[in-house]
Amino acid sequence: MTASHELISLTHLAEPPRQPRRIFVNRNLRLDSLTAVGFDMDYTLARYRRERLERLGHQLTLEKLISSRGYPDDVRALKYDPRFVIRGLVVDKELGNILKLDRHRHVGRAYHGREPLTKERRHELYRTEKLVFGPPRFAQVDTLFSLPEMCLYADLVDCFDRRARGSLGPWQICDDVRECIDEAHRDGTLKSIVRTSIDTYIEQDDQLATTLHKMRSAGKRLFLLTNSFGSYTRAVMTYLLDGQLAEYSSWQSYFDVIIVGASKPGFFNGAEPFLELDEDDAATDKTATHLQKGKLYQGGNRKELERMMGVSGDEVLYVGDHIYGDILRSRKASLWRTALVVEELEEEIVHMENSDEVFRRLSELETRRRRLDEITNLQRQALSGLDKEDPHYSMLREQRDHAKRERNELNAEIEALEERVADTFNPYWGFVFKEQGELTRFGEQVAEYACIYTSRVSNFTGYSSYQYFRSARDLMPHERE
Repeated sequence: MTASHELISLTHLAEPPRQPRRIFVNRNLRLDSLTAVGFDMDYTLARYRRERLERLGHQLTLEKLISSRGYPDDVRALKYDPRFVIRGLVVDKELGNILKLDRHRHVGRAYHGREPLTKERRHELYRTEKLVFGPPRFAQVDTLFSLPEMCLYADLVDCFDRRARGSLGPWQICDDVRECIDEAHRDGTLKSIVRTSIDTYIEQDDQLATTLHKMRSAGKRLFLLTNSFGSYTRAVMTYLLDGQLAEYSSWQSYFDVIIVGASKPGFFNGAEPFLELDEDDAATDKTATHLQKGKLYQGGNRKELERMMGVSGDEVLYVGDHIYGDILRSRKASLWRTALVVEELEEEIVHMENSDEVFRRLSELETRRRRLDEITNLQRQALSGLDKEDPHYSMLREQRDHAKRERNELNAEIEALEERVADTFNPYWGFVFKEQGELTRFGEQVAEYACIYTSRVSNFTGYSSYQYFRSARDLMPHERE
């Protein structure tokens, strides 16, 4: 067989994954250079039926606000609206506003409760002085588990705005909602309900077991690293993996090390010991001196994990869904490579593909606008060198005014198209990754901290174990023009 025939036959061995199921690259990564691959569980290996889980979280948080924070009974009537939530939003606790920021920290969209703020009001509140959009005034919402608090917070702000003077302020409401939703997770209220009806709240991915098997067959050592505790982890992983492949007697067989109750992000730069669990998956006071395959351990820290597994640095890939707890902290504390699971990616890509004609039109309009900007600048320069009595002055000024009018018309058309296509994705917030042509704050974090990103773990199945994920060449604006 000739080399050309061999190449042709190889190209037919496997088709590249469809766009929504692809793995996208920010920094070069060779799979064959990895020794170990670690996984978070919730929203990474385990894909939740989001709207059902979010409605449950919303309901439980309301009950806790009423029972333990003294909120009035009538707030129980508030309903969860899954449309009014996307990842990456920011809460202004002082003013009761919810914001969507672009990568320059410009507020592109904002709501006070459920009422949109006008462009003029956004400018007045957030463009007259330099603000740092961080604690204590601003709260980030960057986990899927936290989405119900956005809808609940907005509705409660509206609710208490209508009440008599002296009612709860937006800062207190935000703290109460966040504490109660965290409490619903921490005290097991939510997860105990999920455990009793796992198939109601968690999806089965029929490619997950195959994906993990493929990695193990390529010589990778796999570990599970989750903040969920032992009994819940066992229930979820049993549902996901037990009985999927004959080669594995139980879900524990897929992993060389299993760590629960890891307290991420503290795990990455802390010094907590690994604790052995008893037969009921509860932590004992016995510190583990080595990590045995098939057993569950609680707590621990990154340095001891590396030492006990005999791995370190960039030979480890960690796959998680939480931009802060899984990705940012591991990147800052270590040389581990990072893969971010962004569940929303599939829907956003499909929507963009369906809006392909609009995006082509936007590209044409933006090219024309750049050209008009260049012409207008040249005209201004020419006018600045002419006396008003010069016969060419009036002609140049008329041409400049015509170019400015055309540019204003282009700006209006571009803005209207951007709003239209974004609003069809989400009528309140638009795209998760973009705002008016710019990366959102969340999109910037994905680009900055994730070596690669994709919509689900099983997307790795579509790639060779020797895959070289190569990023596009970085270009500065002067290189693109």
